[in-house]
Amino acid sequence: MDLSFSPEDEAFRKEVKEFIAEHYTDDIRDQVSRSKNGYIDKHLHVKWQKSLAKKGWATPNWPVEHGGPGFTATQKYIFDVEMSGAHVPHTVPFGITMVAPVIMKFGTEEQKQKFLPDIQETNVWWCQGYSEPGSGSDLASLQMKAENKGDHYVLNGSKIWTSVAQHADWIFCLVRTSNEGKRQEGISFVLVPMDSPGVKVEPIVCLDGSPAPHQEVNQVFFDDVKIPIENRIGEENKGWTYAKYLLEFERGNAYSPGFYHSLQNIRKIAADTDIDGGKLIDQPEFKSKVSDIENQVRAMEFTELRIFSALSTGGNVGPESSLLKCRGTELQQACTELALEAVGSYAQPYVEDTLIQSNEPDVGPSYAKVIAPYYFSVRKTSIFAGSNEVQRNIMAKAVLGL
Repeated sequence: MDLSFSPEDEAFRKEVKEFIAEHYTDDIRDQVSRSKNGYIDKHLHVKWQKSLAKKGWATPNWPVEHGGPGFTATQKYIFDVEMSGAHVPHTVPFGITMVAPVIMKFGTEEQKQKFLPDIQETNVWWCQGYSEPGSGSDLASLQMKAENKGDHYVLNGSKIWTSVAQHADWIFCLVRTSNEGKRQEGISFVLVPMDSPGVKVEPIVCLDGSPAPHQEVNQVFFDDVKIPIENRIGEENKGWTYAKYLLEFERGNAYSPGFYHSLQNIRKIAADTDIDGGKLIDQPEFKSKVSDIENQVRAMEFTELRIFSALSTGGNVGPESSLLKCRGTELQQACTELALEAVGSYAQPYVEDTLIQSNEPDVGPSYAKVIAPYYFSVRKTSIFAGSNEVQRNIMAKAVLGL
């Protein structure tokens, strides 16, 4: 894989930079800087993603036949580095990154025509219905019931830890359609409009303290919710296969470009922090911690480049997604720990809703108020999408053959 930067590559980098300068407007930039958990107001997320869609860049990992831009591996690398370096809003993944590949591979032509264009254009907002109060890492134990009534299903149960469900137009769900045989054999994959009668969303306030409507996760209840049979993806009772395929895309994210931005911010914070008559950035022990994480990020970066080069040709990440998820979330947590150390006592003041403009002056630097909440927010990342302990078991079996 050739990752040298040709004149064409540098021209593309310039194009990306110019796009960011034009479309990463002050209103979006301001909210990103004040977010505790990476999410901003929905209308600003939509504004950003629609600008990407208009350029043809909203779905960089999609195959060309489904509207992907056809980036080379080097262009994708440049795109990720420039976007992360500018700290633009992350692309909300549930439609573009997660359910869309499942629809592409297992959906009917009618489902592809109905859902994929609106996902690409961010005309609809998706959320994920996998976990239940008694079924998290042991996902196959899920109990939410879908009763087949011939031309429609009736859904009863609930899903939990559902990110941005308060904003969603659709939810993709794993549901129990049979209790016969192995647990995995009685699961189906369905698509549910969130405005269906009987759907109710309740907010969950997490450790970052973000209140409604800016909470990250929710519990979603389904009380005799009717959906047409046509909203099922693939075959009945085969949803476990589709769920595993989706999880490769949920877990198999590119982390390293964002880490370089995080390390850059940590260095800036440390350069502002006074300690023992000097600056924290000049302390050998702190510099060693930053360098150690940076070396680990560099190693992960090359692993990501090797794995993701297959995506633009329609491939999937495969079991290596478990490796990316483990190392990515561990390094993400390490970066937030270092940022917390760098900001010191200024991380202590608590601001309930940082996305609301306030006349109250900040205690310390303006960036300090989101450092501790974000630290608390990412404690969960080594648990969601399958805990890292489960991922190590997957790697042992599927990668190492143990």
